[in-house]
Amino acid sequence: MYHHRLLFIFSLLLCALASQAKGKISLDGQWQVTLEGDPEMYAIQLPGTTDMAGLGTAHGLEPKLEKPQVLHLARRHSFVGTARYSRQFFVPEDMDGTDLQLTLERVMWKSRVWIDGKEIGMVQESLTTPHRYTIPGLTSGPHEISIEIDNTKQHDISVNDLAHAYTNDTQVMWNGILGEISIRSLPKTRIESIEIYPDAQAACVGIKAIVNHNGNNADKAQLSVVVDDVEYSLGTYNLRAGIDTLNLDLPLNQKIIEWSEFSPKVYNLQLSLLSDDSADTASADFGFREIRADGQNIKLNGKNIFLRGTLECCIFPLTGCPPTDHAGWQKVMSTAKAWGLNHLRFHSWCPPKAAFEVADSMGMYLQIELPQWSLTVGQDSGTSDFIKSEFDNIIREYGNHPSFCFLSAGNELQADFQYLNSLAAYMKAKDPRRLYTTTTFTFEQGHGLVPEPEDQYFITQYTDLGWIRGQGIFDAEFPTFDKDYVSALGNAHVPVVSHEIGQYAVYPNLDEISKYTGTLDPVNFKAVEADLKSKGLRNRAHDWMMASGALASILYKEEIERALKSPGMCGFQLLDLHDFPGQGTALVGMLDAFWEEKGFISADEWCQWCAPVVPLARFPKATYTPKETFTADIEIANYSLSALTGTLDWQVSTADQVISSGTIDCSNAVQGGNTTLGSISCPLASVSSASQLTLTVKIDGTPYQNSWKFWVYPTQQIDTKAIVLTRDFDKAIEALSAGQKVLFSPSPETVKGLEGKFVPVFWSPVHFPDQAGTMGICCDPEHPALAHFPTASHSDWQWWRLAKNSKAMILDGLPEVGCIVENVDNFANNRCLSSIFEAKCGSGSLIVSSIDLLGDSLRISPEGQQMLYSLVEYMKGASFKPSHSITPDELKSLIQERD
Repeated sequence: MYHHRLLFIFSLLLCALASQAKGKISLDGQWQVTLEGDPEMYAIQLPGTTDMAGLGTAHGLEPKLEKPQVLHLARRHSFVGTARYSRQFFVPEDMDGTDLQLTLERVMWKSRVWIDGKEIGMVQESLTTPHRYTIPGLTSGPHEISIEIDNTKQHDISVNDLAHAYTNDTQVMWNGILGEISIRSLPKTRIESIEIYPDAQAACVGIKAIVNHNGNNADKAQLSVVVDDVEYSLGTYNLRAGIDTLNLDLPLNQKIIEWSEFSPKVYNLQLSLLSDDSADTASADFGFREIRADGQNIKLNGKNIFLRGTLECCIFPLTGCPPTDHAGWQKVMSTAKAWGLNHLRFHSWCPPKAAFEVADSMGMYLQIELPQWSLTVGQDSGTSDFIKSEFDNIIREYGNHPSFCFLSAGNELQADFQYLNSLAAYMKAKDPRRLYTTTTFTFEQGHGLVPEPEDQYFITQYTDLGWIRGQGIFDAEFPTFDKDYVSALGNAHVPVVSHEIGQYAVYPNLDEISKYTGTLDPVNFKAVEADLKSKGLRNRAHDWMMASGALASILYKEEIERALKSPGMCGFQLLDLHDFPGQGTALVGMLDAFWEEKGFISADEWCQWCAPVVPLARFPKATYTPKETFTADIEIANYSLSALTGTLDWQVSTADQVISSGTIDCSNAVQGGNTTLGSISCPLASVSSASQLTLTVKIDGTPYQNSWKFWVYPTQQIDTKAIVLTRDFDKAIEALSAGQKVLFSPSPETVKGLEGKFVPVFWSPVHFPDQAGTMGICCDPEHPALAHFPTASHSDWQWWRLAKNSKAMILDGLPEVGCIVENVDNFANNRCLSSIFEAKCGSGSLIVSSIDLLGDSLRISPEGQQMLYSLVEYMKGASFKPSHSITPDELKSLIQERD
C-alpha cells in the first residue's frame, strides 16, 4: 500500500509539471473502473476500452459454421452497459480558480462527469465528436474525477444495429474513452470555434469565429491572424460580454496553392485575441479548394474530377475501434492511394480528427455520413434532433478540413423524404463548403430512381432508366466490353456516383487467422477452417481463395472501366477494396481487413484501370475465331490536372509474339472526361491454334497503361472414333461396361447440382443465403485435359458461356475422383464441387462434364467447341488413365430421377 501511495503522489507531480508547461493536464494513464452489475473495481488504461483491458464477458463460442459464429468477428470480452471510470488529478497553482475544460475525444455513447463527487455540465451523447465539459474553477491541489460511460443504445439510428457508428459488425460497441483525455484552463476571453472560408481567386480567407467574453462590453483586445508563417495584425477588437460572432475577410499577401489530390497543400491559420488580462489562440488547418456541382460534373477548383472511392466502415480488427492517431489512418489512406483511389466514403459514421488531418495531407476526398442507417427516419423527434445535432457537431469540429468534400445524411435511408430534404436544405445553408445528398442510395418506393430536390449529387445503384453497376448485369448479359451506363443517366440533373459496386465474395484467406492478436477473435474464420479439416479439404483453401479472388478482380476491372466510359458519371464507391468481416463475413476485398494484400492481385496491376488517367478499349466480345478481325475503339479517361500530349502505343500479342501493333495520337485527350482517340484493327488469321491474346495500350512518357485478354479458337474437327460422346446415362453405362472411353455430358436440367453462374456469391452467403452460392472455377492450367483450352487457374471471360450452360455437381459422399475443373463453393457450405471430372467406371474410363458441351448452345460457340476438342484429344492420348474409380450407381446419383 505504501508503494502504491508513492506511485500515486509521483504521478500527480508529473501531471502538475506537465500542466505548468502547457496549461493542460493530461489524464492518460491508469484509471479505476467499475462495471454495471459487478461490484469489483478494476484497473484500466485510458485511452482505451474495456475490450482492450479484457473486461466483460468472454464469448465462449466454439468454431462452428453456425450463427452467431459466422456473423462477424467475435469480441473476446464484451461489455455493454454503464461503466464508471475514476482517478485523481492535480491542479497546479497557475490554474487555481480558472474555469477548466475537460475533453473526451471519442466516447460511445453517453457520458456524465463528476468532480469531487459533484456532477458537472449536461449529459453528452455525440458518437462523432469530442465530449467537452466546462468545469468551474478548482483550487490547486488534488481532485477526483469520475466519468460514467453508457454504451447502450440511446437512439434508434439503425436497422438491426448495422450503422457503423454503433454496431458489432465492424467496430464494436466498445465502452471506454479514445484519443485525447485532458483538462485545460479556459481564458477569460476565449475563441470557442472558428470557420474558415478560403477563396483562391480573390487570394483571401473569410473567418467566422465565436468569441466567449467573460467581461464587459467596454473591453478591448488586440486581434491578429497568422497563416502559416505570415502574420497579419488587425488592430483592436471591441469585445462584447457573453457570446459574440466575429466575421473577417482577410486578404492574403502570400502564395496561394490550391488543394487537390495532386497538390494537397494544407495551410494553418491561427486567430489570436490578446487583452490586458486574457489571451487565447484558435488554430485550424484549411486548404484552398472550391467544390461544386456543374450539371452532371463535379468540379474541384474549376476542373472536373472523378471519384475513385471505396468504403471505410470502421474496420480495425486489432482493436474494434477507430484509431485517433495519424499512424493508423496513414496505413489506411496510403494503401488506398497506392491502389489508385482518391476517395473514401465513411459509411454511416464519422471518423476522428486524425483521419481528416491525414486525408488533408494526402489529398483524399472524404464523404462523411451522419450516424444513421434507418428505415424510419423522421418518425422519432428525439432521434431527429440527435441527428441534426450530430451534423452541427461535425461541422464545428471538422468543417475546415479541405478533405471534407461530401456529406450524406446516412446510408440507404427510408421513410420520410420530406424530412430528409429539409435536413439537406438545412445542411447546405449552414455550411456551403461541400456537397450534400439526402441519402447514400435508398430502397424506398417512389424514391431513389432520380435525385431528390435538395441533392447536390446522387448516389445510386440504378436510375429510372437502368443499372449503373455490374451486379445487375454481368451474370445476366453476354459479356461485351463496348458498353457504358450513359443511357441510364439521362434523367439525372446532378452528378451521379455508383453505389457500393462490386461485393464479389472471395473465399476466406485462412492464413489470415494468425493476424488477429487483439480484441477480436476470428471465430468465423476458425469455423471455416474447422469445417474444411473435418472434410479433408483444408489443403484446398488457398487455391480457392486465389481463384475466387482473381475472378473478383476481373469483375471489378469491368465495373470500373464501364463507369469511366460513361460521361455523366462522376465516380464509384467500391464495396470494397478491403474485406468486411461482418454482416455474415463479407470477404469482398482485394485486400484483407488489415489493408494488406492477399496475393492474387497487386496494386500496380489494379492501377492500370484505377488511376487519374486510364486508357480504355471498347470491343464486342471475348472469344473469336481466326476468320474474324479483332477491332477496338481506344479511349482515354483523363482526370489528371491537364490535357495529355504525345502518343499511345498499342499491340496485340500472344505469349510468344506480337500479332499487330500501332500508334495513336492522344494530344486531343482533354482534362476532365473521356476522349475517343481512334480505332484499331487486328486480323486473326495468323492464329493457328487456340490462344490467349492480350491487347496492351501504353501512353508514351507516362506510367499509364492498360491491357485486356481475349481468346482465339480455330474451328476444330472433333475425332470421336474411339470416344463415345453422350448425354444419355444408359448409353454411357453400356459403353463403359464394354470397356470404352466415354465423355458423358448430360443436359444441365438433369444434373443434381447448383445453378451455373459466372458471377460469384453476392456479399455473403450467410447474410444472403438464398443464392446459388458458387465462386467461379478452380483448375490446374497444366492439366493435359486442358492442353488445347488455354486458361488460367480461375474463371475469366472465356468461361462465361460455359458457366451459364452448366451445373456444379456436388461430389460429397462419393469416393475421390480426378477433378479437372472444380467449382469453388461458398464458405458456408464447403462442398466438394466439380463441373468436369475423370474416373474409371466399370470396365471403361470416363469424363463427366456438367458443362453442357453436347447441347446446341455450346456446340456452336467457339469456347464450347474448343473445350470439347481439348477433352476429346486428352481422352484419345496415352495420358488419359484415371486413377480413381466410381460405380455406375454412384454416377447415377448425380442425375435427377426421371418421372
